[in-house]
Amino acid sequence: MLHVTDIRDHKEEYIKALTKRNFDASEVFENVLSLDEKRRSTQASLDNTLAESNKLSKEIGMLYKNGETQKANILKERTGKLKEESKNLQEVLTTTVEELEQLLYTIPNIPQDTVPAGKSEDDNEEVFRKGAIPVLAAGSLPHWELAKKYDIIDFELGNKITGAGFPVYKGKGSRLQRALINYFLDKNTAAGYTEYQVPHLVNEASGFGTGQLPDKEGQMYHVGVDDLYLIPTAEVPVTNMFRDSLLDEKDLPITCTGYTPCFRREAGSYGAHVRGLNRLHQFDKVEIVRLEKAEDSDAALDGMVEHVKTILDELKLPYRILRLCGGDLGFTSTLTYDFEVFSTAQDRWLEISSVSNFKTFQANRLKLRYKDKDGNKQLTHTLNGSALALPRVLAGILENYQTEDGINIPEVLVPYCGFDKI
Repeated sequence: MLHVTDIRDHKEEYIKALTKRNFDASEVFENVLSLDEKRRSTQASLDNTLAESNKLSKEIGMLYKNGETQKANILKERTGKLKEESKNLQEVLTTTVEELEQLLYTIPNIPQDTVPAGKSEDDNEEVFRKGAIPVLAAGSLPHWELAKKYDIIDFELGNKITGAGFPVYKGKGSRLQRALINYFLDKNTAAGYTEYQVPHLVNEASGFGTGQLPDKEGQMYHVGVDDLYLIPTAEVPVTNMFRDSLLDEKDLPITCTGYTPCFRREAGSYGAHVRGLNRLHQFDKVEIVRLEKAEDSDAALDGMVEHVKTILDELKLPYRILRLCGGDLGFTSTLTYDFEVFSTAQDRWLEISSVSNFKTFQANRLKLRYKDKDGNKQLTHTLNGSALALPRVLAGILENYQTEDGINIPEVLVPYCGFDKI
């Protein structure tokens, strides 16, 4: 979330920047500053009340010691009133702080200057494209029909077990899925990312820490009895490993990768574009997360983009990179690049990765700081990206690599699969 001091110091600048998100911050900023003023004045009154109470307590002790009981009793009446007053002030302060925090949770991150204005994904800016779109033979099939033809993914069986959006991978389909996971992890660890295996359920504090709560609460699966949430991305548990941490500058950057299944309700998603692997409630994803000093995070984001490009270059899939506009930018992000592969059989682009810089937005919620060389405490910058999300990569491979006599396996994956054709 944004820091109140930053809102106060950059109010007009932030209001203008948030218009890129089609978010009018004028009224909410006024409410934030009003609540913060109330918080500060209440805190000052409480401090003064407690200070006076402590001073009188010392005086009362001296009066009793000197035998001046009557004077001491008079002052005791005053301290009783001060205790009641401080109790009331503390209640007001607690309520005000909670109201202020809840209001701050509703304000999205400030877009960077390079974020284009726009209302939807139609206004995203293409910044890079690579790979020739293959020309498929007549009668080529979309991936859901290929999956059925070669018996590698069973959507109906998943529907029977759980419901729509929970596919069952079979035989070579399952082995190809596992091969992709191992390949992505190997690429990430070779690039210096430390691999972690993390829980697939998180508590409420973790959801708030990385910004999924309260913004995406309706899209998360909630286990009510235990008050836990199934993770929508490995970003949540991996980043929260460092919640409430004070790092040392020499420890940065910290780079992490991890594979997890991901769970998203995808409420409101209907139509032909959600067929097959295009949109699922459970899917596999390999994530990369970085913790950086402020001056290094922009370069780190560029480095993450280049890293994802190397993976797609080796898979030899046609892809493009989009800089997201303000209207399509995620709530917590200040700048995001989306990667999309071209689905030849569907004749459309499919998103397979988002690489984002959150700057201090998550760290402020997480209370994630580092001590610089001068001993000052600074908020850490956090970044994350998919490297990669599997379903649409798999869809792209099945469709773009199909031939009249089967589906070829990208050369880089053959050692992981143990076969070169489905």
